[in-house]
Amino acid sequence: MNMKHSSASAAAIRARLTAQLADPIPMRRGSLTERTVKCSRPGCPCKDRPEARHGPYFSLTRSVAGTTQTRLIAAEQVATVRRQIETGRQFRDATELYWGACERLADAEIERVTETAADRREKGGSVRRSRRRLRMRSTRS
Repeated sequence: MNMKHSSASAAAIRARLTAQLADPIPMRRGSLTERTVKCSRPGCPCKDRPEARHGPYFSLTRSVAGTTQTRLIAAEQVATVRRQIETGRQFRDATELYWGACERLADAEIERVTETAADRREKGGSVRRSRRRLRMRSTRS
């Protein structure tokens, strides 16, 4: 299910995120790339014919602290890694929807505070301050 374009309610998003945070499941960020390569051995047919290239080789790439990290993935692990990446994307989409709902609630709260302050200004005008009375000081000090 593509969470970006669904009309899921905030409660449904919250329930899904709560379940995922309470019971972690294997997921990951990044992308999986399939490559074939040409070698440098003399006489190898991979140099002239694309179908004779070596591979396929799979690599998982992701950004960590501003640097790109790449890791080779075995062919038998590809299906598992693809599933983990898709699960991670769904989780990220759900958290983005949740952030959007939280920001809308925060905006509504700010609007209520602004409206309440405006109502107070309209109704009561300025705040009335009591007059200060000067006390006569004793001459005995």
